[in-house]
Amino acid sequence: MPLYPQSEGSWPITTSQIDSARVYRNEQPCADAIRKSGLPRASIFFTSKIPPRDMGYERAKSSIESTFKQTGLDYVDLYLIHAPYGGKDGRNGAWKALVEAQKAGKIRSIGVSNYGVHHLDELENYIADLELHGGKGAGGEISVGQWEVHPWLERRDIVEWCQQRGVLVEAYCPIVRGQRFEEPVLKPMVKKYEKTPAQVLLRWSLQKGLIPLPKSVTHSRIEENAAIYDFELTAEEMKALETGEYSPCAWDPTTSKD
Repeated sequence: MPLYPQSEGSWPITTSQIDSARVYRNEQPCADAIRKSGLPRASIFFTSKIPPRDMGYERAKSSIESTFKQTGLDYVDLYLIHAPYGGKDGRNGAWKALVEAQKAGKIRSIGVSNYGVHHLDELENYIADLELHGGKGAGGEISVGQWEVHPWLERRDIVEWCQQRGVLVEAYCPIVRGQRFEEPVLKPMVKKYEKTPAQVLLRWSLQKGLIPLPKSVTHSRIEENAAIYDFELTAEEMKALETGEYSPCAWDPTTSKD
């Protein structure tokens, strides 16, 4: 579950993952919170992302370097390309910068965010081309992908693409920003399991094999979001949550033809 520093520097013990990004301008505050927490660095999973404005090899390389200057961290656990903008050359250049930073030991894992299947296919081909000329491993590996995923935006094509290749899928906006809490389909499950709509939706994510990334700065809600391991939705309930809708509640760069 995501981990967010509190204003007074306290640290929720129920969580261990920070989802930051250059564009969020929260890298330094999160890094400061890591240091103030007193927790071992290895127990915290820190993610950042190359912003759309910094696509291309040189700009992406500088963006990655800025992360380390601002945070003072020795390494980043996961670094993603935030969105598939910048054209093919921009995307490939940004990926090359990530691969080099990973080989230098600065980044543990690399991946993408908001890529459509056509972008994923393009990147897979680029990785294959790098390996053809540079040998096995020269192109890096897509370890993780991040997308908005929930019952009203299942993204089956993207999720299947990733699962077939062993790419972990992180789901942001898994509780749809609270916009769907009154949906009739959720009410019987909320009553049956004595859980909140958010907890039911997070449970759905887990049972779909996703890693949900709910956003909260409220300690009680962060703890509530973690209390989803004492119940399981039935096959019928999972089926009922197959809405067939394509309704993003955030941006949707996956459709970009850039």
